Amino acid sequence: MSRIEKLEPGVRRIVAPNPSPMTLTGTCTYLVGHGDVAVIDPGPEDRSHLQALIDALEPGERISHVFVTHAHLDHSPGAAPLAEAIGARVHAFGPPEAGRSEVMRDLAARGLAGGGEGVHRDFAPDVILEDGETIAHGDWALRALHTPGHFCNHLCFLWGDIAFTADHVMGWASTLISPPDGDLRDYFRSLAKLEAEEARVFYPGHGAPVHDTAPRIAELAAHRRLRSQQILAELTHQPRTPAALTRAIYTDTPPALLGAAERNVFAHLIEMTQENIVSPLETLSPTSAFERR
Repeated sequence: MSRIEKLEPGVRRIVAPNPSPMTLTGTCTYLVGHGDVAVIDPGPEDRSHLQALIDALEPGERISHVFVTHAHLDHSPGAAPLAEAIGARVHAFGPPEAGRSEVMRDLAARGLAGGGEGVHRDFAPDVILEDGETIAHGDWALRALHTPGHFCNHLCFLWGDIAFTADHVMGWASTLISPPDGDLRDYFRSLAKLEAEEARVFYPGHGAPVHDTAPRIAELAAHRRLRSQQILAELTHQPRTPAALTRAIYTDTPPALLGAAERNVFAHLIEMTQENIVSPLETLSPTSAFERR
């Protein structure tokens, strides 16, 4: 059975039993507040995990609201079954395609599928949250912050000086950015947007809390800038495809993760195309060769 952890007053965490190379020990589900509590990210549709959330309630408590950060299969499928079981509504930014940038809408229209954890295509929240909207109930108040990058409909939730950052910022790894659902240009903007909130602690979707919040954001941004520099260096002598660049750069990456790495490389190439640093030899696609401008 999943173990409940009391992280600080008003914040409890239960980790779903879905460990993997992409989810670390599993998806972190958070219970926020006392009495009428909010649940953030019920996780996968796992009956034992959903029951553990209900069993974690103290006598007299109930789950009044369900919030979802984004429509990946490790975060959102448990939301509807949980909400139905307890008589609550699901709150999120929108369906899986909500928040896509113009370039990503074009890629999706041409049939470019996502990768990584997988998209919950049928996700449909009951309540659509606007960027900056606050839902307050009982002793808690959660403010939605639209933070596309890892996923176009991604939200962080803010409660005072606490930020529930899901997969936007984690301590154990940088996040996957897999077009057309992920967008590196949006990711940089969302990092700056979150940094401006000056949160004391980040509670991520996977792994341990992040207490050095500003340094971690700076580290993640620098990591992405370095990756772009590596890609440019590899393009110095000849055009190369995302697959070829991945093999050249990710020399120590396990084979099982090279597909995700290639999606990240493609995300960098899209961002550098938008910034007029590189250009595809043909139509913008994950199989096109790219050259320096």
